[in-house]
Order: sequence, then C-alpha cells, then structure tokens
Amino acid sequence: MNYYERNTAPSPQVDHHIRMNNRRNLEISGVKEVDSFDNEEFLLQTVMGYLIVRGENLQMKNLDVEEGNVTIKGKIYELSYLDEQHGEKAKGFFSKLFK
Repeated sequence: MNYYERNTAPSPQVDHHIRMNNRRNLEISGVKEVDSFDNEEFLLQTVMGYLIVRGENLQMKNLDVEEGNVTIKGKIYELSYLDEQHGEKAKGFFSKLFK
C-alpha cells in the first residue's frame, strides 16, 4: 500500500480527538482499548499512544468499542501521554500498576 492509499482509505480509528467541557466531561475518540480505570485514574490505549486521565470521582459514562469513543465524567486534573521515547517512565508506571 503506498502513501496515498494509506492516507485516503477511510478508517474509523485514524483520528484522535479530545473534547473537554468545564473539566467535568471528557470525550475521547481514537481509543483502541481501556486498559484500567478507577475513580481517580484511567489508562487508555489510543491511536496516538497511551493516555492517562487523572482526576476525582471519575466514571466511564460511554464506551463504544466499534467506534473507539469513550466518555469520562468527573473532575479532570490531568491528561498525559506516555510516549515511546519516555520508555523508562512508561515502564515505571506499568510496573507500579501491575505490582
């Protein structure tokens, strides 16, 4: 597949968007998988890498696996991506997560 075909073929999970309303409602597209979540932290695998959402009283209000959309409600404190170039940070996070 050449560059033109790869970038013009329709794919529902190519785009990754985040929309936040008043730090209380977070809509995320391009989600591949929800790896873990609780009322203070969500770990999402997106088409752009792992995304951590931290906050208070977080709840998953919508999960559409086919479309790759997730809606989270609660008080949002932080959105952070774990990039591959920061492998040690990601490794440390995952080792804490799975202890």
